Amino acid sequence: MHHLIVQCTCLLLVILSVVMLGQKIKIAYPILLVLIGLPLGFVPFLKGIEINPDLIFVIFLPPLLYESAWNTSWKDFWKWRRIISSFAFLIVILTSCLIAFVSNSLIAGFTLPLGFLLGGIISPPDAVSASNILKNVKVPKRFVAIVEGESLMNDASSLVIFRFALAAVLTGKFAFGQAALSFVLVIVMGIVIGLAVGLIFYTIHRWLPTTANIDIILTFITPYVMYMAAEEFHFSGVLAVVSGGLFLSSQRQVILSYRSRLQGVNVWETVAFVLNGFVFILIGLEFPVIIKALGPEGLKPAINYSLIITGVLILARLASTYGATIFTVFISRYITTADPSPGWKGPLLLGWTGMRGVVSLAAALSIPELLPSGVAFPQRNLILFITFVVIIFTLVVQGLTLPILVKLVNLPDRDYTGSHEQQKQLVRKKLSKLALQILEDKYADRLDGNDMIKAFRLRLSADMELLKDWEKDNNEQRASEFYHDYRMILNDVMAQQRDLLLTLNKKENISDEIVKQQLDLLDLEEEKLRQHFEVV
Repeated sequence: MHHLIVQCTCLLLVILSVVMLGQKIKIAYPILLVLIGLPLGFVPFLKGIEINPDLIFVIFLPPLLYESAWNTSWKDFWKWRRIISSFAFLIVILTSCLIAFVSNSLIAGFTLPLGFLLGGIISPPDAVSASNILKNVKVPKRFVAIVEGESLMNDASSLVIFRFALAAVLTGKFAFGQAALSFVLVIVMGIVIGLAVGLIFYTIHRWLPTTANIDIILTFITPYVMYMAAEEFHFSGVLAVVSGGLFLSSQRQVILSYRSRLQGVNVWETVAFVLNGFVFILIGLEFPVIIKALGPEGLKPAINYSLIITGVLILARLASTYGATIFTVFISRYITTADPSPGWKGPLLLGWTGMRGVVSLAAALSIPELLPSGVAFPQRNLILFITFVVIIFTLVVQGLTLPILVKLVNLPDRDYTGSHEQQKQLVRKKLSKLALQILEDKYADRLDGNDMIKAFRLRLSADMELLKDWEKDNNEQRASEFYHDYRMILNDVMAQQRDLLLTLNKKENISDEIVKQQLDLLDLEEEKLRQHFEVV
């Protein structure tokens, strides 16, 4: 146990170093972690660290899915629900079928059930990989919404395919009609259980006397309850977490206090960051073990099979995106769609975001080593090797080239007429205008007699004057320069205020508690300043 703790501590230090390097060279950290993990797998000190698939499915997957669902925009998710659903279910099924027939015809001794098993493993793109890579590139919001929404939902359909294919290999029996009915039932009931559990936790947050700490702990318990409740009845735990997470996320302003929201965001970001870091570096660490299991004679053909199947997978996704585009143009004649003319740029980028990750890894590693008869599971090492090559190739090649492709394609944002900064300042202006109207309509009698209310009104009026600079396009650069100076001066003032507070704290007649409160207020003010002027 002591040795394992030391190993994990070393890995965590490596993860932090790699993430800092990624920020410096502008490369998404999942790519670097996988690449760094490959040579680390040969380091004697780190040998013996193995990925337990149950650990990933039960410990890692629920919170990662929940965090992604919590940060997903329900408005955008619903707007693009058709394209998200088609990629999350229909295209995953078609891709699995294609991989099944290609692998069956390509690899000697590879049966169709094994092909569907492989297809179910490698068909779903990864939510974590896509989100982290897209953070470093500037793409329209609709594109991010579709990619993240698809990645959240497709895990469920792929794992259901994997489950049925695995059962067919283990038992030697497969009934298509029964499987199709079970597929629908597993998905629908997974969503129902997720919403039911979500309602229970909604009631707890809303009506019981919770504190910020209790709320945060409850948010960590929630995804595990959703996942395990659904899996206990053999339904989709993934969809339970996603559906329940989306529901609770849409109600966060109702069920959580401002302290719970502020503290919860910081805690969840840190936990998700650590979990993601460990998952991706473990992918690299595990790869040398898989190579060793294949043996020198099986390595060369395994590489050939892997590259061919990876190529088929990438081409299949590109074909699917353009197929979805053609269908959207056709069906727009008869029903209202979010975008009746998607063009060719969006589908190209969407087709190139098929990075695989944690779900594919966990599914492959969960294949048992032996059949019920005691015979070795057929082609297990080859399936593992192909899965690892697909994950590494798509993460590294597609992940590194995606920013270049985004620049070359230069996809315009057709959903918003104003820039991000103009939209943000417009919202701020409306909020200030509403506040002034409330003061003048409801509290006009107190404006003259209360100096604090008077100062509040003056600040709102000053904000309104400043925000006028953003109304015209030609003033945006000038306003941006003003705000840069404003932020620089406020940062300088707050830094010196912190120094003064630390000096005052050394005096006997000043309470340490008061100083800490004032330091916390400065931190909140600095965070507010960052949010106002953060460039997305």
